[in-house]
Amino acid sequence: MRRRKFLTLIGGAAAAWPLAARAQQQVGKVPIIGLLGPGTTFSHGPWFEAFARRIRELGWIEGQTVAMEYRWAEARPERYAEFAAEFVRMPVDVVFTTVPAVPALKQATSVIPIVFALGSDPVGDGLVASLSHPGGNVTGLSTQASDLASKRVGILRDVFPQLKLLALLGNVDNPQIVLEMREVEGAAQKLGIEVAPLEVHRVEDIAPALESLKSRAQALYVCIDPLTNINRVSINSMARASRLPTMHDLRESVEAGGLMSYGPNFPDQFRRAADVVDKILRGAKAGDIPVEQADKFELVVSLRTAKALALAIPESFLLRADEVIE
Repeated sequence: MRRRKFLTLIGGAAAAWPLAARAQQQVGKVPIIGLLGPGTTFSHGPWFEAFARRIRELGWIEGQTVAMEYRWAEARPERYAEFAAEFVRMPVDVVFTTVPAVPALKQATSVIPIVFALGSDPVGDGLVASLSHPGGNVTGLSTQASDLASKRVGILRDVFPQLKLLALLGNVDNPQIVLEMREVEGAAQKLGIEVAPLEVHRVEDIAPALESLKSRAQALYVCIDPLTNINRVSINSMARASRLPTMHDLRESVEAGGLMSYGPNFPDQFRRAADVVDKILRGAKAGDIPVEQADKFELVVSLRTAKALALAIPESFLLRADEVIE
């Protein structure tokens, strides 16, 4: 299925699926997967597409042997509880989401299985009892984000040996982002790099935060969450206007005009999460399925952005990259 067609489908799924899904449940008890995206079809749709494609590969036929209910929070965390309650009322057979929505889902139900992707510290965040035996009704995949933050800072130093002041943009209403920002600050301090935190809470905070730098910083580290992901194009546009090279968590931000990213392959994480959901639909208990760790990490660099910033990226560094966007 082409991406544009898929995104149109899932964008309207919230309106189209409920009646069909309920009717199917009444007649043939078709299982329902509730999919709660923290962002929009633009920011998260391609990853959920990877999930849906894998579900089909595993033998499930949408509209016949399984129904899929999509909900998009649009970077508004207050909507998590609303959608969680809706999923409980249906009820769905399993919920697939990303970590920010899990607490609201856990509060709404201790029975319906919940599968998450992109968790940085699921044990520390209280989502599961342990990685090997989660217990309860929650399991999923971890990205090992706390380890990755220091690696990203090291990569920036490799490319920019004279880096002295690093701007750090993050949504401090997200506990995972607060943790990542602390990791970045700690790693930078060890390398003798000063950090200028730019704390944001909503989209209206982003432009003033970047403007406050007044060209003092030499690079920008962007912590990715639904808020910054939805606004990745405008963030990169403002960074380029200030001639700031950027470091991101995901390749999609590089495609949107960023300089580089290092992190797990997000579509792969979502595909693997589909395998977990498949196990649950076939009878496994979420609490008995170990939380899996990310096993694919990619360094992506944009020569197009480097040229726009008049930056010379060392050939030795480009050879390290998993992908170079020209």
